Amino acid sequence: MPLLRRRGFTLIELMVALVLLAIVAGGIYQVLVTNQQTYLAQTQRIDLQQNLRAGVTILPADFRELDPADGDILVMTATQIQLRAMRQLSFLCTPPVLGGGLGTTVSMTVRQTPFYGARVFDNSDSVLVFYEGNPGTRSDDTWIPAQLRSVTNPSPCADGTPGYQLTVMPTWVGGTFNVAGAITNGSPLRGYHAITYQLYQASDGKWYVGQQDNSAGGSLQPLIGPVASNGLQFTYYDAAGAITAVPTQVASIGITLIGQTASPIRQANAPGVAYKTDTVTTRVAVRNNPRCGPCK
Repeated sequence: MPLLRRRGFTLIELMVALVLLAIVAGGIYQVLVTNQQTYLAQTQRIDLQQNLRAGVTILPADFRELDPADGDILVMTATQIQLRAMRQLSFLCTPPVLGGGLGTTVSMTVRQTPFYGARVFDNSDSVLVFYEGNPGTRSDDTWIPAQLRSVTNPSPCADGTPGYQLTVMPTWVGGTFNVAGAITNGSPLRGYHAITYQLYQASDGKWYVGQQDNSAGGSLQPLIGPVASNGLQFTYYDAAGAITAVPTQVASIGITLIGQTASPIRQANAPGVAYKTDTVTTRVAVRNNPRCGPCK
């Protein structure tokens, strides 16, 4: 075939091909963008739900251990609670010597086994010792707080088994508590830290539920979040179910968490993008409230 009689693509054909290619490429790009937005939205929703699940797991776990009648709630507001968070449980094998003159410290020994807790006691811990008092009545049974000053590990119990010797400040056994035999062998001893949970705004401008270890001198750290600006609400109820502002009368605590996605996402039936929020509400009964009132 002569060279001049060969035909190529006309300009119109090239333009039509380019238009069709642009339409196909635009469709593919739109699908990719939609898939990316859907993936981002699903990821944000998953993170949101995980935050809420973490909140209704962590907070009730500490609240159930409280004994408000013995002063376990230190501060309580609608967006903040400071409490004694229990971290160890052990049992005395050598009780403190009471009933006489006390020095600057009091020593006692707890068993190494059984011992419940993530770690051994240290000087940042405080303890609650069960005070039996008169064995013939329950009206004087209570938990007495003390601040640890030193821990000797290991230190033998009175029966020779391994233990930890704790040296504490003696102010809590002054007066009526300085009674010989009032703290008995085998009495439980619990280690705790003063912990604060509160709603706060971080340096990134987002709101979080933070935790602060007041006993160890720690700073406020984000625990749950991000949440909405009103994302944490506490309500305190007494034994009759009425709202109370008296810490020693608290029998249950209502918790409302309003979680929020970390960034705006596209949502169904709504134009544009916006923050997705979700809410969970629960109510926790404190287990360690005395059930019998002034027991006899």
